[in-house]
Amino acid sequence: MRTLWLSLAFSAALATVAGQSLAGESRASQILDRFEHANQWRDHVMIAAHRAGSMQAGKTLYAENSLAAVEGSIAIGAEIVEVDVRRAKDGEFVIMHDSWLDRTTTCKGEVVKYTLAELKKCRLVVEGTGTVTKETVSTLREMLLTTRDRILINLDNKLEVTDLPGMVAEARDLGMADQVIVKENLWNRQRIDAASAALTQAGGGFQFMPILADDAVHDAAFADELDKAFAPRAIELITWRNGAETLTSTGGPLFSTRMRAEAARGDWHLWADTYAVVNKPGGFLAGGRGDELAVAASLPREAWGFWVDRGATIIQTDEPKAAIAWLTANGYRVPYTTNGRTAEPAHTASIN
Repeated sequence: MRTLWLSLAFSAALATVAGQSLAGESRASQILDRFEHANQWRDHVMIAAHRAGSMQAGKTLYAENSLAAVEGSIAIGAEIVEVDVRRAKDGEFVIMHDSWLDRTTTCKGEVVKYTLAELKKCRLVVEGTGTVTKETVSTLREMLLTTRDRILINLDNKLEVTDLPGMVAEARDLGMADQVIVKENLWNRQRIDAASAALTQAGGGFQFMPILADDAVHDAAFADELDKAFAPRAIELITWRNGAETLTSTGGPLFSTRMRAEAARGDWHLWADTYAVVNKPGGFLAGGRGDELAVAASLPREAWGFWVDRGATIIQTDEPKAAIAWLTANGYRVPYTTNGRTAEPAHTASIN
């Protein structure tokens, strides 16, 4: 009887611990589970907030790549924030998209010519309004501390592929390497080999995502090479469009039946970019079916709906709040839970 009682007590203790573990599971852990198991979650479309979510509403809400924008993206339920990484003069990793400070801060000149101490005197500016904020240029470490256990972070490397190990090391030092997604644009064997060497140096325990753009890669079969080389959990696919062309009707050569089959076999996500890129020779991202079409023209189904229909299960967008609202209203979002209760923020779709 005593043995039976001890056995029951031990089982109850294990159940309690398991329950506490589930109850205490971080939001980042739940997001990571969906990121790592694409085939189990193809009925849910994840949202990556471009430049931390600072570009929405005409760039009037937050300064670009700011900690405030990250907080906003977390509040609306985005799963990933994308930020850009550069180095200061003294080698510190900092968060900045442009190589120059002029557009997004109160300072002038090249980022790489400022020490970190000097960059900390630069105030971030809300581009759409010209408002000078109290926030300064963030270090990578500060950005990682803000996202830790709350949301996944996608590091857009504005440096060399050889800088990736250093970025991963900073995340590993904070115990959050698994919450970091690093990525590189790949289009041939030479690029694959360079990325492989850098990732080997970085060690394991983090996420690597290849980027394929259809101005350089025209055959979905190339994804099979990437799957064998990296076993990624997602591949970012870029569809270019010349400004004079009509809206893409197919999604281009990468969003094909073959690509969807490769994704299913490899258990990885198709990541689509729907933010606008202007003043570039290649034209616009998303084949014209991007955020401006969704919001300014009030045609979200012709934008986000189009990419979902072509297999996208992660959308990187300048309009994360509007995208989440529309996806939720149309059944493309599965709520997250905490302690058995729905934890997804409430959204009201503002566009049809």
